[in-house]
Amino acid sequence: MNDGISDMTPFATQALLDEVKTWVEIESPSIDAVAVNRLMDKIEADANAAGASMKRIPGRDGYGDQLLVTSPWGGEEPGVLVVSHVDTVHPVGTLTRELPFRVEGDIAYGPGIYDMKGGAVIAFAALRHLIRVGGPGKLPIRHLFVPDEEVGSPTSRELIEEEARRASYVLVTEPARDGGKIVTSRKGGTATFDLTVTGRSEHSLHPKNGRSAVRELARQILELESMSDYDTGLTVNVGVIGGGTSTSMVPGHAYAKISMSAPDSEITEKTIARVLALKSNDPDVTIEITAERGRRPGYEKSPEIEALFQHARGLAAEIGFVLEGVNGPIGGDANFTAQFAPTLDGMGPDGKGAHGLQEQISISSLVPRATLLLRLFETLG
Repeated sequence: MNDGISDMTPFATQALLDEVKTWVEIESPSIDAVAVNRLMDKIEADANAAGASMKRIPGRDGYGDQLLVTSPWGGEEPGVLVVSHVDTVHPVGTLTRELPFRVEGDIAYGPGIYDMKGGAVIAFAALRHLIRVGGPGKLPIRHLFVPDEEVGSPTSRELIEEEARRASYVLVTEPARDGGKIVTSRKGGTATFDLTVTGRSEHSLHPKNGRSAVRELARQILELESMSDYDTGLTVNVGVIGGGTSTSMVPGHAYAKISMSAPDSEITEKTIARVLALKSNDPDVTIEITAERGRRPGYEKSPEIEALFQHARGLAAEIGFVLEGVNGPIGGDANFTAQFAPTLDGMGPDGKGAHGLQEQISISSLVPRATLLLRLFETLG
């Protein structure tokens, strides 16, 4: 970390890391509303203690609550919207089994620490600091915490777009990319597929009379994952599989759920067509594939977004680090907000390993990134 940063920031590395640890240790998978709401309870209590205004919207359809934390100043005027999701892909128990919170040198590990509890924590810390010192910023600050981004924001999209419509600027606290870059556009396409395989069940003592759906599925998995092209940014991932009923039976049914992300619309459409054109390797086995295109709109870099980025870049230089922008290949909540207000994404700390069992953040990036968010709150408008 640049030595000059300590001269101009109110934040301490250990205090931010301790708060990140607290959030990480409240596991909050998207599909567990009770778990998500435990973290929402903590955020609500901390916001109340800081003197912020709040609005909590009960969850629905099996997802957790939504929480809007608002600065005491600015009223209903257009302001700065911060969007953070508190849900993760990791099931409860990951913390005690595969991925305990731990610190090794400048790296801190934990489920959801990079995507995106680290970013949510530092933005919330910046808002609470501004309230504590009596602010105000030039614009009201509204920090929206949502419970379901990892599954496509099915219950929070409406509120995200509603708040974006009355925002002058939007900051999304997804993690930084590729060594600290922020996201200024997301041009890629996404899709999900359901693959169903139907063979012929038979007792395992007479396998010649059966037609294994699992064997056909295995062949299809190899074909599907061979479509990935990491150089262009195309990924096809078979994430869920199942089939059969007993080890004593040739399995007559099998299935898989697949996700795809691509760097542009042309590759998106070509890959969807390629997946839908897959054929069974066995004439006695049938496969059925359905596709659902991603529901998030495009996020193009407008002149207003470029101006917002240049403002953030200038603030980062004052703090002591170089800020760069990058196109993010996968959709997120910024795709919703960018339709209505200039949006910067990837405002969280640097790190890597999102969704994996080596998920991590760079501890030394916490203070500079928190300071950048604070300076944006103070100067925008």
